[in-house]
Amino acid sequence: MSSEVISTAANPPANPAELDTARRTMQPASWSGVLLSLAVTSMTLGIMWDISWHITIGRDTFWTPAHVAIYLGGVLGGMTAGWLAFQCTFLARRDERDASVRILGARAPLGAWVTLWGAVAMLTSAPFDDWWHNAYGLDVRIISPPHALLGLGMLGLSLGALLLTLAHQNRVQDGAGNALFIYVAGLFLALGAVFVMEFTTPNLQHAAPFYKACALAFAFRLVVIGVAGRVRWPATRAAAVCLGIGCLMTWLLPLFPGRPRLAPIFNPVTHMVPPAFPLLLIFPALGIDLILGKFDRTAAGWRRVRLALLLGAAFFLIFLAVQWTFSSFLLSPAADNWFFAGNRYWGYNAWPGAWRDKFWQTPGLPGANPFDAFTVLWSWIFASAGCWLGLAWGNWMRKVQR
Repeated sequence: MSSEVISTAANPPANPAELDTARRTMQPASWSGVLLSLAVTSMTLGIMWDISWHITIGRDTFWTPAHVAIYLGGVLGGMTAGWLAFQCTFLARRDERDASVRILGARAPLGAWVTLWGAVAMLTSAPFDDWWHNAYGLDVRIISPPHALLGLGMLGLSLGALLLTLAHQNRVQDGAGNALFIYVAGLFLALGAVFVMEFTTPNLQHAAPFYKACALAFAFRLVVIGVAGRVRWPATRAAAVCLGIGCLMTWLLPLFPGRPRLAPIFNPVTHMVPPAFPLLLIFPALGIDLILGKFDRTAAGWRRVRLALLLGAAFFLIFLAVQWTFSSFLLSPAADNWFFAGNRYWGYNAWPGAWRDKFWQTPGLPGANPFDAFTVLWSWIFASAGCWLGLAWGNWMRKVQR
């Protein structure tokens, strides 16, 4: 199937007629890319809203606005991808069918197939999640079995949208297509931040698991975006989108009233609890873009290993310097305001006390192991491995045409 999935980007259409055919072929991907970006936006904002709902109000009916936003994204993404499959299989011209991937006799762009899988996983998780809460009550952790299935579905839908907008970017290199890819890439980063949220509380940002989790979650994503993007500073721009989405939720959620409905209530909040101020990924993204601009991103073998080690070191050292300092500020009284939301991200079940304003570095406590030399080594290894995979996958993504 690889011969159908990719096409050499170095061989663009040779004459105006072929170029016009290529542009007409990608017209469906233009509107479908917009719809999928809306689906991923609804899903991303919905999951952040849902986490706020749980720590502000507690377990509620399944039909909360946050849940509706999440599954609206799944439905919209599934319907868009399904229509693309129907159109490419039964209604498309020959050139449009040739711009799709065939699976079990049906045809659709590669991104549509991945999106369909993600949408099915998301919608399957909905009744499972409702049953789980009715049987076991509140989740102790974010990653419960139904949430894991939902997370995989969300990953699939966001990857599908990324691949669909990527194909448009690679074949029809216009400003709108490039911007749409960067926007979806920013959402892809934001979703990654959501699913490591348990490790990224500001109080944990001087502890070992925080840096290991971020190295695993973000180095790969940033390098993939930096290699695959066909605009200047792609990783930095995507990180700016991610930062903007996080700030938007941090600033807007507290404007809405909300009260806890489950006991015990240790922190009687009166408004929706915001997430902590988002991670400053824009700074390591800037370093990654600078390095990718000076070295051969298509390098293979040991040259790719050396570049990955350099990228991993840049990611970790820049992120460490920025986030270590910024987290100290977030725990200070100066950050206790609406802009930075310092000391305002605690839910109704958070016990009051001085521990809120301190870094958690207790040996043996899960998630709070102290920062040491092994943290530096493993974080660099994790980041470098992610960068190596990002270089390989990003170079493949630059060739995706369907």
